Amino acid sequence: MNFEENNIYHIYNRGNNREPIFFEEENYYFFLKKLKKELTPYCKILAYCLMPNHFHLMVWVLPSDSSDDSKSSDEFRLNNAVAILLRSYTRAINKQQNRTGSLFQQKTKAKCLTQSSENYPKICFHYIHQNPLRTKLVTKMEDWEFSSFKDYVALRNGTLPEIKFCKEKIEIAIAP
Repeated sequence: MNFEENNIYHIYNRGNNREPIFFEEENYYFFLKKLKKELTPYCKILAYCLMPNHFHLMVWVLPSDSSDDSKSSDEFRLNNAVAILLRSYTRAINKQQNRTGSLFQQKTKAKCLTQSSENYPKICFHYIHQNPLRTKLVTKMEDWEFSSFKDYVALRNGTLPEIKFCKEKIEIAIAP
């Protein structure tokens, strides 16, 4: 994955062989906790949705805070953070489920949204939040607990999504 600072990316992956990656409610919370710990030093989380067999993240890559680091090391740090997140989560799930091997597909994907069409970040933002509705896990988007949508409609005061920053960057309009 190539990450450039001051750009928005859609990061996603799914279970190996399309199998589940979340088995219990606590798995979702553990993943979010690891996500916050590993990724937020390098990016702002704009949106997320965790589904039973895949996840979606929308992130803004932070500028480097060190003048002597190269852009390639910034790339490496966020890539490494994503790898650490997925490896540590996989270890925990494998132990919990008494399983071995890969939990996720081999390649996590990251698509730059800010270098696409002007509306693409907005379209992706809504796509991420509509996942539970499209797959019929819920009948209303606000009923899915493991998405940042509840934060954007003021049904939860979460600390993970950077709501104000996101609204400024992609000019979304979601009324609570």
